[in-house]
Amino acid sequence: MKINRIKIIVLAGLIAFIGIITMQVLWLKLAFDEEEKKFSQNIQVSLLEVANEMNRYYGYTTPHTNPVDKLSRDYYVVNMRNDFEAKTLELLLINKFKAKAISTNFEYAIYDCETDDMLYGSYIQFDKTADAQPGTYFPKAKNLVYYFAVRFPDKNSFIYASLKGWIILCAAMVVTLLIYLYAIYIILQQQKYASLQRDFINNMTHEFKTPLASILIASNFLSKNEAVGNDAKLKQYSNIIIEQGRKLDSHLEKILNVAKDDVNPLQLNKETVNVADTIHKAIDIINLKYPSANIRVVNSAQQQTIQADAFHFANIIYNFLDNSIKYCDKTPEININLANEGNNLVLKVADNGIGISPKHLKHVFEKFYRAPESKKLAVNGFGLGLYYVKKICELHGWKLKAESETGKGTVITLAFRSDRAGVTGR
Repeated sequence: MKINRIKIIVLAGLIAFIGIITMQVLWLKLAFDEEEKKFSQNIQVSLLEVANEMNRYYGYTTPHTNPVDKLSRDYYVVNMRNDFEAKTLELLLINKFKAKAISTNFEYAIYDCETDDMLYGSYIQFDKTADAQPGTYFPKAKNLVYYFAVRFPDKNSFIYASLKGWIILCAAMVVTLLIYLYAIYIILQQQKYASLQRDFINNMTHEFKTPLASILIASNFLSKNEAVGNDAKLKQYSNIIIEQGRKLDSHLEKILNVAKDDVNPLQLNKETVNVADTIHKAIDIINLKYPSANIRVVNSAQQQTIQADAFHFANIIYNFLDNSIKYCDKTPEININLANEGNNLVLKVADNGIGISPKHLKHVFEKFYRAPESKKLAVNGFGLGLYYVKKICELHGWKLKAESETGKGTVITLAFRSDRAGVTGR
């Protein structure tokens, strides 16, 4: 149903796109035709005024009929009936065209009755920056003896320049519609990605979690067997199976949580959580896994409870401690500081690990990102731990910050409002 709805929206958008583009082209053509008509009228009025001025200047009788004739879109002839000078004609043409705001380049020619040919006059440039163009062919007019012709080779460019506002508007409309089509394309791609992701989650849950759970159950049962307990190597192998199985289960859980969050945002189950208790529970678990780690807690907070999802908050603390130990090339030293700063309860986790260079630090909360420093220790992972932490903090409205320097460890700061401030969170 949703796919059909999107297809209808896309089809309607394409029809609207084609319709709007067609309308824009028609409007632009109508505007061009109107400007061309106006241009032609101004030219004919100007040439009529030139003819009348020439007749008055030479003392000729002004004819009763219109001496101006338009032979083509950019070619005009003017019947003078008497001879005249080219310089006088040129001066009048320039003045009259300027008076009508006609600033496009033009060229003119005069008919010579002795040679029965058009004698090229001159090419007049209003735009001095443009290169001069050679004279073009001027067709003769029938049954005329004393006349001149004027051609406008840059007529179309002049009209388009006057329609600059229309053209910019049309171009902006086309760009906007192209952006719309691109957005539709991205939406379809995202829908395809979301569909593949749902399939991935379902397959991952069934194909990996089920056999992994069976392996963990079997390996736990095996480790309790008396024969295995009495054999040091078998016990070691069974412990390796259990440890690696749990590690794989942890990685799969992170992948599934991130994938589910992309498809359907996580729903938080908020309750009152004691921050210090959660920290100590996480330390107890970490000590079982890494007994050599030295973890110290400095607690100066007067109020230690927050409104949070207990499960995800515990995962955040465990993730901080686990990273501090994994990315350390010496005996891990972790200092946890819990203190009140104004209305905020602030948690800081500082370690003596390998640290992260500034250019990589800004990417540590991105999905699947792993700093090159971490790869030197051959630490396994998908780069999802801190991304998961960031998503949970964003859902709670907490502020998360990382500070680090290569070789000098990392400090993670997590600030959230405490119950003491009377704020229970979102």
